[in-house]
Amino acid sequence: MKWLEFLTKIDRRIIYLVLALVVLMPLLFPSAQSVIPKKPVEKLFNAVDTIPEEKVLMMDCDYDPQTQPELEPMAIAILRHAFKRRIKVAVLSLYIQPLGLAKKALDDVTAEFNARAETYADSIIYGRDYVFLGWQPPPIIPILGMGLNIANVYKTDYYGNNTDTLPMMKHVRNYDDVGILVSVSSGNPPLWWIAYAQTRFGLHVSAGITAVSASDFYPYYQSGQFTGLMVGMKGAAEYEELVDTKLEIDGRRKASEAMGSLTAAHITIILFIIIGNVGYFLRRRK
Repeated sequence: MKWLEFLTKIDRRIIYLVLALVVLMPLLFPSAQSVIPKKPVEKLFNAVDTIPEEKVLMMDCDYDPQTQPELEPMAIAILRHAFKRRIKVAVLSLYIQPLGLAKKALDDVTAEFNARAETYADSIIYGRDYVFLGWQPPPIIPILGMGLNIANVYKTDYYGNNTDTLPMMKHVRNYDDVGILVSVSSGNPPLWWIAYAQTRFGLHVSAGITAVSASDFYPYYQSGQFTGLMVGMKGAAEYEELVDTKLEIDGRRKASEAMGSLTAAHITIILFIIIGNVGYFLRRRK
């Protein structure tokens, strides 16, 4: 039977073409997909939401262009959350490569909020509402040093300002003044924050990681060392969902838009697997 032969011998070029189409179409015509936030993301959201007024949110952005589509939406969603709640934010990178991407996320969210601001008090002001500390080598030294004095490690910020002259930093000395640190990273920095900042100074740590590294980090969440955890594009979409529904912040939800492409790709692959197996068993039975 010709159709049976077709099921067992679909040209791989057809499979790749179909897969390319189902991946591209949702990206060309994006529509934010609604997702159900899971407990790890909810715990992170609640931890950020309940940061005391006198403490700051510290965010370590350590993602590169290869992982930017997966991790940048996490950073943007957290910044939107913090700025909406008027939580002060200190941003840094443990590597020099991510500095430009971290600055881009800060600039984009700041411009987004300032476009809607009606007064100076409503605006997001550098030095008052957030600080970009930048980068200091090597990675472990800043982590340990900030436990004693942040301004001694980052004497100047990314823009060359003396850190201890910035209004926000006059009230932020060390980790005692940090409510939680969120490490958005494609590598091992979240584990370094646990090993050197949490173990020694008691810093609360959460992480946003790539999907492929989930198995390496989940044990730390299950043990309670990570307060919360965002994993991959879906984790970013879940945080976007919480920001949208609980805080009613308008803005493009890139991770939620990408979920349509991911879902379509997974369904397509599953269908081809089913078709191949049906064809195989029918042919074998014949």
